[in-house]
Amino acid sequence: MALNLRQRQIDCITRMLNLNQAVSTTTSTAKEEVYKILIYDHFCQDILSPLIHVKDLRKHGITLYFLLDKNRNPVPDVPAVYFLQPTPSNVRRIVEDASRALYDSFHLNFSSSISRPLLEDLATGTTNSDSIQRISKVHDQYLEFVTLEDNLFSLASKNCYVQLNDPSAGDKEIEEIIEKIVGGLFCVLATLAVVPIIRCPPGGPAEMVASLLSQRLQDHLLSKHNLFSEAGNVTSTYQRPILCMFDRNFELAAAIQHDFRYKPLVHDVLGMRLNRLNVRGEKGVMKSYDLDHSDPFWMSNGSLEFPEVAVEIETQLNKYKEAVAEVSRRTGGQEAEFDGTDLIGNTKHLMNAVNSLPELTERKQVIDKHTNIATVLLGEIKERSLDSYVKKENEMMARGGIDRGEILAVLKGKGTKIDKLRFSILFLISAQSIPASDVEAVETALAEAEVDTSAFQYVKKLKSLNASLASANSSSRSNIVDWAERLYGQSISAVTAGVKNLLSSDRQLALTRTVDALMEGKSNPEVDSYLTFDPRAPKSGSSSSQLRSGPFKEAIVFMIGGGNYVEFASLQELAQQHQPAKHIIYGTTEILSGGEFVQQLALLGQKMGLGGDPKTSQRLG
Repeated sequence: MALNLRQRQIDCITRMLNLNQAVSTTTSTAKEEVYKILIYDHFCQDILSPLIHVKDLRKHGITLYFLLDKNRNPVPDVPAVYFLQPTPSNVRRIVEDASRALYDSFHLNFSSSISRPLLEDLATGTTNSDSIQRISKVHDQYLEFVTLEDNLFSLASKNCYVQLNDPSAGDKEIEEIIEKIVGGLFCVLATLAVVPIIRCPPGGPAEMVASLLSQRLQDHLLSKHNLFSEAGNVTSTYQRPILCMFDRNFELAAAIQHDFRYKPLVHDVLGMRLNRLNVRGEKGVMKSYDLDHSDPFWMSNGSLEFPEVAVEIETQLNKYKEAVAEVSRRTGGQEAEFDGTDLIGNTKHLMNAVNSLPELTERKQVIDKHTNIATVLLGEIKERSLDSYVKKENEMMARGGIDRGEILAVLKGKGTKIDKLRFSILFLISAQSIPASDVEAVETALAEAEVDTSAFQYVKKLKSLNASLASANSSSRSNIVDWAERLYGQSISAVTAGVKNLLSSDRQLALTRTVDALMEGKSNPEVDSYLTFDPRAPKSGSSSSQLRSGPFKEAIVFMIGGGNYVEFASLQELAQQHQPAKHIIYGTTEILSGGEFVQQLALLGQKMGLGGDPKTSQRLG
């Protein structure tokens, strides 16, 4: 049973758009067609955007669609489907809409479970305005996450890394963030209808989320009619997936490095968001492209290195030209002279040629799209010398360092301020020890390039702390921890959890290597210390390290504090390396480019008074 998160979420949304009625498996529509209006908030718009296009809305009877906070005119005699987060402001707006009788009936769908106080506010408000009869149904949809591909999702939780590592954050703020992450993951598991075995390194946000999620699932499973009851009835041969939990400090390098594969490059350099990309085409006109399942070239070649993609574009173009030439040959009278003896055969040729025209047109549009994207990418690569950054970063991480002359040459060469800052941070974490004079030389070069060094100083502090903890004896260690608690607030356990991975020099990502070991399920020094939570186990044994049932065929890997297409690509490669292929879903609190993550590091550096100001930080790019 392959876990296809994207299809599961589309199925839930389709049912919701059809007033939560059963949908035909052949037509994907309800038996009785009803014309409706769709109302959503900004968060739920982001959920819908990568999955549902305008033509899909029309297919499901949605004739109009609006944001909740826009001024809307009454549309009598038409039902409205609301898809919103369960927040006080959204509930107030629903009550206002109902009191104004904007629509005939209100079908309310919340992205996660609505709390009892908010449900009472909804009931009280509609009762007082004499509009409660307009509320047709209220549904908890458990869809509070954004699915970008079959195996890729995000909780769209912004600045999560900053919030979890903010030295001024108190217990309440940290608990709220952890609660929000757990709520999002619960929605993902409810949509997949699976109760996984959870593994995570001890300490830090990963353990906090894993522990609370396991408890939430355990409590929910006590209910007779729970969201996983269907999954519980499958045969005993079904193997549950493993959920591997990590936080961003487990491996900083993967969040910062440049990458030359097509998907990571498009996301990092061109700013793809929600599977949509805006780039300048010919004559400087902005063009908007969808990069999703509807694009076969993107799905087939997204994991290739950029030069290979350029070759593939040319190959596809040549194939297209050959197909066009074949159609022309069949319809343009270039075949042997027609003598009327094979009328049926010639008619079939002509019909086949005509029928192939829409498919050829579509192929040409895809080729033109990626030719344009590749052209813009190539311009950025040349202007910023990105190929050189990728090569030197890989060499630096593999060798465990780089000569002072080489890094100074990079910092004085091409590239944006963010490119140079990312390279400098990778230099900082590429080796166990770096001469202080080399670090000072890099800081001077960054200052000369007018780069805000807050992020660099923050990672320098992290590395210093890790080195101190690694070398400290038991008596002095407690003093360091006390100092670090004052310096980093709640984040000390997160900072120390990834000591060995901060300096990972293996070409394979530490995340990928660890997930492989966890899926294998055997004793392994790298993961033997990892905690295990089984929500289906008795409470007394829920965190026993003996609860292993590998090897696992399916895994959900979740990164707290920001993930990226680099890790996603690496995990998908791992899944395909196994025979038969394994299945790995990758999720994160938010998808970040290297530049966006460095901005969060800079913000933390500023909060700790480590140089730079917010104005400078905004000009990093």
